Amino acid sequence: MGVRSMKLLMGNEAVALGALKAGMGFYSGYPITPASEIMHFLAKVKDLSFVHCEDEIAAINMIIGASLAGRKTMTATSGPGFSLMQEGLGLGYMAEIPFVIVNTMRVGPSTGMPTLPSQGDVSFACHNSHGDTYPIIFYPNSVEECYKITIEAFNCAEEAKQPVILLMDAFLSHMYEPVDVESINVDIKNRDKKKLGEGLGHTTGLISENGDPKTKDPEAYKRWLKRVKEKRDNIVKNYNQYEYTKAGDKLIIAYGVTSRVVSDLKDYSIFRPIRLFPVLDELKEIAKEHSEIIVVEMNDGQYADILEKELKREIKRVPILGGDITLEDVRKGLD
Repeated sequence: MGVRSMKLLMGNEAVALGALKAGMGFYSGYPITPASEIMHFLAKVKDLSFVHCEDEIAAINMIIGASLAGRKTMTATSGPGFSLMQEGLGLGYMAEIPFVIVNTMRVGPSTGMPTLPSQGDVSFACHNSHGDTYPIIFYPNSVEECYKITIEAFNCAEEAKQPVILLMDAFLSHMYEPVDVESINVDIKNRDKKKLGEGLGHTTGLISENGDPKTKDPEAYKRWLKRVKEKRDNIVKNYNQYEYTKAGDKLIIAYGVTSRVVSDLKDYSIFRPIRLFPVLDELKEIAKEHSEIIVVEMNDGQYADILEKELKREIKRVPILGGDITLEDVRKGLD
């Protein structure tokens, strides 16, 4: 890592640079705290097709259209804007359209506390849109990872032919760290235009086969659902990013900026999922080795609820922005 090539970057700036490195050709968005710097940065890029939209509904529909036209596309928002994008997300899943949505979280619901960080959209992101969908969620924890994981999110979207969500939070978005982007080597997945929309032939959100509407054929829907679920489950095996430090019998799980807070707890094993959802098979296996699991997160136990379902066991919670247990309680030892 060369000193001269080091740059002091904000997390949001690193996301923008990662998107450009991944080959993003179109960006549309509406400004919202704490994601606005992504838009501000990209507005100055000369060779990028860029639209400042009237709202988040327009933003997601524009990236859908641009993706269908052959561009790699992205938009960035926070919780209120992410809520408005749900119908577009559903179209992305049904029509198998690759694009990336960055949701850098602040306290909600509604307008909430616009300048303060949160991880309150985790459950929402992992179960977004209506109907049966199979989301893919990534969550970095450093400015360097904001750059690298943004590229991985684009790669995954191209492989899986579906929307991919990059979760962040206000701390991470506005954090400054030195990064040598020139030394970071990440493979880039090119757009395979021939396979985009393969077997669909429409972008209306209706179920179809080979371009023929099948809106009254439950078996056609079952075939589609089975195919897209298996496709998602196979593709994510290429994106099993995580960190695991084995120390004690008790396992702490934390993600994003919160994982940096627990890194000094020496008597605990610590697992940090980078691909947050679907839940990593590696986490399911590692969890079996520990007598107790504690999830530390900036919400009222949203990822803990998901893991309790997936791991089929009790999960203890340290909900930093909800509940009564504090991180100091963890340091002292939970009963």
